[in-house]
Amino acid sequence: MAESTRLVDVVQERIDTFLGEQRPQLLAIAPDVESFARFSADLLRGGKRFRALFCYWGWQSVAGLEQSFDPLATAPDRDGLAAVMTASAGLEFFHAAALVHDDIMDRSDTRRGMPAAHRRFEELHRDGGWLGDAASFGTSGALLFGDLLLSWSDELISEAFDSLPSREAARAARREFNRMRTEVTAGQFLDILEENAWGSVDDDQLLTRAQRVIVYKSAKYSVEAPLTIGAAMAGGTTKHLDALRHFGLPLGIAYQLRDDLLGVFGDPSVTGKPSGDDLREGKRTVLIATARATLPGNAVRLLDELLGDPELDDDQVAMLQATIRDSGAVEAIEESIADQVAKAKAAITSAPLASSARSQLSQLADTVTRRTY
Repeated sequence: MAESTRLVDVVQERIDTFLGEQRPQLLAIAPDVESFARFSADLLRGGKRFRALFCYWGWQSVAGLEQSFDPLATAPDRDGLAAVMTASAGLEFFHAAALVHDDIMDRSDTRRGMPAAHRRFEELHRDGGWLGDAASFGTSGALLFGDLLLSWSDELISEAFDSLPSREAARAARREFNRMRTEVTAGQFLDILEENAWGSVDDDQLLTRAQRVIVYKSAKYSVEAPLTIGAAMAGGTTKHLDALRHFGLPLGIAYQLRDDLLGVFGDPSVTGKPSGDDLREGKRTVLIATARATLPGNAVRLLDELLGDPELDDDQVAMLQATIRDSGAVEAIEESIADQVAKAKAAITSAPLASSARSQLSQLADTVTRRTY
């Protein structure tokens, strides 16, 4: 995966360059908005860059059909490479914005081992001894910060698409990007809906509804859409994009199922968030729905009573973790992850995509779903 490592470095350079260009503009407005520049640099430093990787390999899966080349080498005929690097950076900005807004909605305290954006704005308020409520200021500041990141994302995406030699490819890529934005926003709403409306839903519908959240909040957004955006930029046909969708959707589901396990059992040093954070936030995930389906009534009632309590102590979290394990839900989710990964890999075995990309995508399928907890 050395090639992917090089790609991550190139995308980080593009991000750093863009932020370096924005900083003087922010400071020219007022020194008071320097926090936007600083928080952006912190949030966009590091990370797994999975969306950037999938965007690139989606592009390479089509571009690589034309010729064999060193994908990250500089050459006169690599016009499309610069565009896909910029688009990949744009996707990372979009993801950062989504994280900022997600942390506000979930009332999360941390992100990637640092205070969440709204907590950092709260700290500015407290340190400055300003008037009014620090938490309210934190939320307002983070909302605007997330909006700014969205604006920057679109700026980078537009630059990437405008630089493509084919207007048809640019329009197709824009359609994929626009669809992604609609789907993930709707998926995020479905996520908070389930946290609040689950009590009025029949038990036999909870799993189906949790699976719907996975598809639109994460699976399409995290894997499928970056793949199809990249492929569309390379001039991919319907059959190319369909092949990538058949790979991307099951892999995206597996990716989020792994994330759900990490949200309950993850090591804070690995996830950058407290262990059991999804339990305190009341996430009605496939993991929770699967556990409820097999637990006895008294255990279900206790789970429902405690899930979503932000004041859960470590002993209560450990008790809920043990309850979920004892239900057999963890084993069931692990089996589902393996099934979805196998389905994804099978979808590209003989797909009309560049062989080098098929090999790399198969390796990525293992990488994104074997994160430990």
